[in-house]
Amino acid sequence: MARHVVLLLSGPNLNLLGTREPEIYGTDTLLDHVRAARRAATELDWDLEHRQSNHEGDLVDAVHSGIGRVGAIVVNPGALTHYGWSLHDALAAFDGPVVELHLSEPRERESWRRLSVVEPLASARVAGEGGAGYPRAVALAIEAAAATAETPDPGDEAADPS
Repeated sequence: MARHVVLLLSGPNLNLLGTREPEIYGTDTLLDHVRAARRAATELDWDLEHRQSNHEGDLVDAVHSGIGRVGAIVVNPGALTHYGWSLHDALAAFDGPVVELHLSEPRERESWRRLSVVEPLASARVAGEGGAGYPRAVALAIEAAAATAETPDPGDEAADPS
């Protein structure tokens, strides 16, 4: 039986982690964060796929390719958090849990960062925990996917004890 997959998406400029504003984002690279997320997924017997792009359409395509194939999505949308409506629409079409992830806490920064177009779709939000947020977000996504899989469909006759 194939293992379940969680898709980790990284938005614009996250490829610069480790050197870009380390006072805000820390000195770990994106690869460091992906490795930590992959370890968390592996410990829960899931696989992790990662996609980073500075182009919104690439992330939209990654979500589309995950529909019907991956069990959960963790997304650190970067600046797309605030205006990525096509990413929002793609995530809305995904029929599984979505966890929003941020290294810093956008709500405690500039006022323009306080709006998230992803948050209304997210089953959980992890922000302001630095690199520790990556494994936590993966665990929350997998936990939500497992809970959804265990919930019987009300239309499922096998779930009806009568």
